[in-house]
Amino acid sequence: MSGRVAGKVVIVTGASRGVGRADAELLASEGARVILTDVNEEAGRAAAAEIGDAATFFKQDVSSESDWQSLVATVEKDFGQLDVLVNNAAILEHGDVLNASYESWQRIFRINADSVFLGIKTALPLIEKSGGGSIINMSSSSALMGMPAFAAYGSAKAAVRGLTQSVAVYCHKAGKGVRCNSVHPDGIVTPMTMEMAEKAAGKNLSDPERSRAFVCQPQEVAKLVLFLASDDSRHINGAAMTIDNGSTITPPYV
Repeated sequence: MSGRVAGKVVIVTGASRGVGRADAELLASEGARVILTDVNEEAGRAAAAEIGDAATFFKQDVSSESDWQSLVATVEKDFGQLDVLVNNAAILEHGDVLNASYESWQRIFRINADSVFLGIKTALPLIEKSGGGSIINMSSSSALMGMPAFAAYGSAKAAVRGLTQSVAVYCHKAGKGVRCNSVHPDGIVTPMTMEMAEKAAGKNLSDPERSRAFVCQPQEVAKLVLFLASDDSRHINGAAMTIDNGSTITPPYV
């Protein structure tokens, strides 16, 4: 099959819906063999079935090291290689620094940041063994600017950005042939972000309010992920790729 990622084997976490699902669909359409993972088995299997023969589902708790080890071992056994890892799985909870519970803080870091460390630590040796490739970490605009209502989420996504830089430099200096970049979207239209925005606002958002707050579709983010997964981006390493309509560089008084 032809395509920009033809012949590549790709893991996408949190792939049952939203950006993860859009990533999996586009990568598969461009020739990749995609392993979708999610803690929601029913939704994950349904997503893989809709994509077709190019997709496989693996039930995974991304915060579990043993789940990561089992996943990577299965990929090596079944496909003999791993070329791209997309660390997409995340949760979003509302809470400023005084009102967020420590339990919520720990939960968000476990799913949104610890999982990325575990994924890279476990998958990197196989990606290197496969001849090199790309690691794509889904961060957020909240990693690049202060968002008071989402203290834990923004902090965890900033940790993902820091880890991305560390891994990128490590892989380059060690000659591993693996690139690592982070993607920073803002205003993505997904069930998770819509639900949390309305919770933060304390009301159901009207269509005009949604249009102002949500400017980016999951499929648009997937196009950036496809680029970073492909050989077209072979010289891009350690970058923070924003897809935010300029929100992270716009002062509040403009």
